[in-house]
Amino acid sequence: MAAEGDEAEALAEAERHLGGVEERVRALEFQRMLGGEHDLANAIVTVHPGAGGLEAQDWAEMLLRMILRWAERRGFKTEMLDQSPGEGAGIKNAIFTVEGEYAYGYLRAEAGIHRLVRISPFDANARRHTSFAAVLVTPEIEEDIEIEIRDEDLRVDTYRSSGAGGQHVNKTDSAVRLTHLPSGIVVACQNERSQHKNRAMAMKILRSRLYELELQKQREQKEKIVGAKRDIDFGSQIRSYVLQPYRMVKDHRTGVEAGNTDAVLDGDLDRFIEAELLRRAGEAPPTTGA
Repeated sequence: MAAEGDEAEALAEAERHLGGVEERVRALEFQRMLGGEHDLANAIVTVHPGAGGLEAQDWAEMLLRMILRWAERRGFKTEMLDQSPGEGAGIKNAIFTVEGEYAYGYLRAEAGIHRLVRISPFDANARRHTSFAAVLVTPEIEEDIEIEIRDEDLRVDTYRSSGAGGQHVNKTDSAVRLTHLPSGIVVACQNERSQHKNRAMAMKILRSRLYELELQKQREQKEKIVGAKRDIDFGSQIRSYVLQPYRMVKDHRTGVEAGNTDAVLDGDLDRFIEAELLRRAGEAPPTTGA
């Protein structure tokens, strides 16, 4: 068309085709990132501190807020199922759900150990401290996926909820803690006023944990076959958040960096999540960020 002299029409046609190609590329990229079996599912997220007392507990609470703010930005619905306040500051543990399309698919990129370096607000000498906190993400398993949980393998404890709910919460043992004896997994739920509802939700969390445990066993078996080795202690952080002596967030899996630490801690995580999902999909992401 251009050779025949109709350059404007040729350019317009090329632009239309280019737009279609870009749209197809984005669709294929999305499919590569979020094509896992349970990526479309809701997510169950657990945040807990590492060793370090007040420092780690405070960091765990900051991490919890960061993920909740990210979910809010994405328009996902969140519900806190269980939260244990720390002694003096922060949290000892928090479990919550994130509901929405691809919630698990995105948040699985946040699972792992997160490291914080800062001047401690709890140190009178204003020394620099390093803290760790862990994030566990599992898909909310559908009822049609069979996970066997025998009654004799469960220990069920009920206790009075420490959360909101007024007099009813204070007078009834509505909170439920389940201990799966063979695996040692412990889950708790105190969000609902009804003990029956709390037990049902705790069972849902337990089923998702056991499902993830089975997947982890399969992954470890594959790694043994290929000779892979991976540390799982608190030194194997996936991301570092440095607030002192300089300010930077760096993902150690992808190399993606960001200098605006306040924005990241306020939930600006998309660049990190997308880069990690692309890495897992076998595509090299960019190594720097804004």
